[in-house]
Amino acid sequence: MRREIPLIITTVTGLVFAISYFIPHMPFGNSENIFGEWISIVQAFAIWLGVLNLVKVSIDKILSKKGDAYYSYIVIISLGIMLIVGFWDGLSGLYADPPYPVIDDSTSFYWIFKNIYTPLTSTMFAMLAFFVASASYRAFRARNFQATLLLIAGFFVMGGRVPLFDLMISGITDVPVFSHFADWIMTYPNTAGQRAIMIGIALGIMSSSLRIILGIERSHIGGKS
Repeated sequence: MRREIPLIITTVTGLVFAISYFIPHMPFGNSENIFGEWISIVQAFAIWLGVLNLVKVSIDKILSKKGDAYYSYIVIISLGIMLIVGFWDGLSGLYADPPYPVIDDSTSFYWIFKNIYTPLTSTMFAMLAFFVASASYRAFRARNFQATLLLIAGFFVMGGRVPLFDLMISGITDVPVFSHFADWIMTYPNTAGQRAIMIGIALGIMSSSLRIILGIERSHIGGKS
């Protein structure tokens, strides 16, 4: 029964969502909202499971005394600080007159989020730019016909987004060649490619959903597909 019950829940839930989409009338019309509330409850428990799993993994790394164990110390200390500050500000705001949310500008939780977490995320995205540049350099080598097309398209798109390229040829023509060609690439070839990819993703999602609803795919419950 450890596998049959999850399979039954998955099948019923998937069928209800599919039927409510095609038959938006009672009782199917309201069933999607009911299941949506249940999903929110499950997500709330899943967050705590994720937190506990993070603590367990971090403690295991600390006990193993590996070279990167100090990262686990930082994770646990940061998690503890945010939980304490969040609960403190949340309860203080709940019983205040008038009440205020935990993300209010005056709370310590919001101060930590704005002055510590936000700069850290900005730093990570700034570092990703260098990794993207390095990957682009390796991908844009004209080794074959496809790579050559990618290189040419990338050159014109980059040139259309940087005003310097159009300024360099402004003495020859007043028309922003790079900008127009970059817009054409993004509007037509790029859109066509994105639509083809989205159609393929949609077909893949449909096939995977049917396999899960029919019980053919059982990897989500620890079984073999």
